[in-house]
Amino acid sequence: MTHPDKGLETGAGAPSSNPEEDSSVVEEGRQGPSRNHQPDEATEAENGLEGEPAQDEHFEPPPPSAPQDELVVTQMALAERTADLQRLQAEFLNYKRRVDRDRELIRENATYVVLSPIVEVLDTIDRAREHAPLEGGFKAVAEQLERVVSGLGLTRFGEPGDEFDPTVHEALSHLGEDPDVTVPTAKLVAKAGYKIGDRVVRAAQVLVVDPVSE
Repeated sequence: MTHPDKGLETGAGAPSSNPEEDSSVVEEGRQGPSRNHQPDEATEAENGLEGEPAQDEHFEPPPPSAPQDELVVTQMALAERTADLQRLQAEFLNYKRRVDRDRELIRENATYVVLSPIVEVLDTIDRAREHAPLEGGFKAVAEQLERVVSGLGLTRFGEPGDEFDPTVHEALSHLGEDPDVTVPTAKLVAKAGYKIGDRVVRAAQVLVVDPVSE
């Protein structure tokens, strides 16, 4: 007859009688899952990179001095534009001066062309005054004409006693020596001279005397 306690000892749930097998089982339980259950390295790499933004291998962040370099470039460009503006302004001022000078020269030339023939009319008026005072309508016309040409810039010059100046005087003849003068002098004025500004329309025609030679 079999004893019930003995059957329990020999059942499947009874501890093994081999102490080496028991120790290997315990050791295997402590070490955790077998190698067959270890996670794949590629999977771990993917899980580790999941959620991180992709980076371009060729991307290079700008250096810290980039804003300063941009400021320097902007300042250089501003200096160049300022220099260009100043040069253009100087060229414009020079152009304006040339235009004003040319305009004044054109005006003087036109006045010269118009007034040159009138000089002969003024000579006729002078000859009439030498013979007798002007009277009546002829006097009024003569005075009005003289006012008009004077307003246009025509001025008269040449008086007896003026020092002879070959740039504005035309010597018709020499009357000899005169002890009252120290330099060649216009003794008589045959025809008065006329100018427009500094431009001689006609030189004064004079008779000249020289100082006494030593």
